[in-house]
Amino acid sequence: MRYKSQKVAYWFFGLCMLLLSLQLVYGFIMAFAHMGFDNLHAIIPFNTARAVHTNLLVVWLLSGFMGAAYYIIPEEAENELVSVKLAYVQLISLALVGVIAIIGYHFNYWEGRKFLEIPRPLDWLVVINVLTFLGLILVTLFKGKKQTTTSLVLTMGLVFAALLYLPGMIWFDNQTMDSFFRWWVVHLWVEGVWELIMGGILAYLLIKITGVDREVIEKWLYVIVGLTFISGILGTGHHYYYIGVGKIWLIIGGIFSALEPLAFLAMALFAISMYRKGEKKHPNKIALSWTLGTAITSFVGAGLLGLAHTLPQVNMYTHGTLVTAMHGHLAFWGAYGMIVFAIISYTLPNLTGRKLYDSFTGLLAFWLSTIGMLGMTVAFGVAGVTQVYLERKVGLEFGDVQTELQVHFFILICCATMFSTGIGLYIYDFIKYGRPNDEALIEQSL
Repeated sequence: MRYKSQKVAYWFFGLCMLLLSLQLVYGFIMAFAHMGFDNLHAIIPFNTARAVHTNLLVVWLLSGFMGAAYYIIPEEAENELVSVKLAYVQLISLALVGVIAIIGYHFNYWEGRKFLEIPRPLDWLVVINVLTFLGLILVTLFKGKKQTTTSLVLTMGLVFAALLYLPGMIWFDNQTMDSFFRWWVVHLWVEGVWELIMGGILAYLLIKITGVDREVIEKWLYVIVGLTFISGILGTGHHYYYIGVGKIWLIIGGIFSALEPLAFLAMALFAISMYRKGEKKHPNKIALSWTLGTAITSFVGAGLLGLAHTLPQVNMYTHGTLVTAMHGHLAFWGAYGMIVFAIISYTLPNLTGRKLYDSFTGLLAFWLSTIGMLGMTVAFGVAGVTQVYLERKVGLEFGDVQTELQVHFFILICCATMFSTGIGLYIYDFIKYGRPNDEALIEQSL
């Protein structure tokens, strides 16, 4: 690391690992419930487990994005973070809000709004936390010696993510109006501004790992940003038809949803092309694996599988089924989970000074988690298609169909065990690196 304040990133990454581990626990609770083993129902009902599982996903990814920004921005701006103490306060407050929300869900302290269950009072704490984070990043960036395209795209994604959280806080008595603006958060985050964050981190990693000229890599970013905004924003319309909005949104959403894979295809081609052009043989093969894995897996999960079931002619059958879970799991893992793991894998040796990136456990973690997630995706897909046929063609009741699907979740649990083993090995390596130290700063400056 080049700047002492970059050490802050390590603790955000540590929070990532902790929350991801907890998310896996609740994922297994739901999977066993789907198989008929819902013995924890009296303590943790399925709806509680689902809310905790999805909200933990959001918090650990945000923690990872924040950690990435705290590492990347000082280096790109060539300036120390303006206030390390305030960054630690922001970290603690983020963790506290997350813990309070999760505990609250178990006592029915929440709002019944899918993916936005967090109560309004906690919403305001989230806003204060994110504004503090953005203040630190923006001041650091504009006090620095330079503002690169990479840092500006990353910062723009973070700023827009904060702005798009606000529509979800507006109170509406009308269910349709509430759902309309709820999708501004849910869809435009994951298929809009988070892609900018992903693109910024991906560009930074490719610059560092491949050695390709910065100007070449950053030109690709403009293409990705353009495709993301054109397809992602109007692609939101594929949700609107099902909440009672005009039929025109079905057409708009269908057309622009079909364009969304282009942004992810551009990212995949971008990463592979830069890797091939690169003359630099970076020794951190694990970080390289996660970086290229992000580009390819996100294209399959977010791009192709998203297109496969969001077209109106298909989505009229698959909407609200396990086919959505198929797309969602591989999309989130490929596009956002893997890029967080990529930046952690790259930064840990720089933060600690320990070059442990040749470890067999690191590569095994990559392959076990990736193959495990692909297996889970297939299991969700088969179960989802079965559900669509039995519910919407044969006409069986929802509860009867769930009984028929139990066998598919045995396969899913096996694949989830493989995935979790990979994550466990990754966390083992994370712990083995130890804490960041000033020797790493001295070493890199020599």
